[in-house]
Amino acid sequence: MLRYPVTLTPDADGTLLVTCPDLPEVTSFGEGSADALVHGADAVATALKGRITARQPVPPPGPINGHAVALSALTALKLELYRAMLETGIRKADLVGRLRVHPPQVDRLLDLDHESRLSQIEAALTACGREIVVATQAA
Repeated sequence: MLRYPVTLTPDADGTLLVTCPDLPEVTSFGEGSADALVHGADAVATALKGRITARQPVPPPGPINGHAVALSALTALKLELYRAMLETGIRKADLVGRLRVHPPQVDRLLDLDHESRLSQIEAALTACGREIVVATQAA
């Protein structure tokens, strides 16, 4: 699971402002900390989608010194695929050729809202010279 740190700041109207130090474009709010964290997670996911669409770098999460929002393991793998493509200079068209799939299939691998199969993401990461390493830890 991927966890991005967020800051909750009380507003004058009694709501909590949510920001993310790693993603300056993240701004959301909520009525109480639980609500703010739900909205914050959505704002972080939206910011990450925007960066992928704009072909901008996606920073890894910084240290957590308070609150954090969690993204799914599938989202984390998709972000790693995107980072690997940027680092190695592999374009979507290159990945289409390496995987021998249609372009929309590669688009879906980078779509954080699409429920891609693990085997497809693993194949794409392998095509980028990466491998998935699994670990667990106490919650």
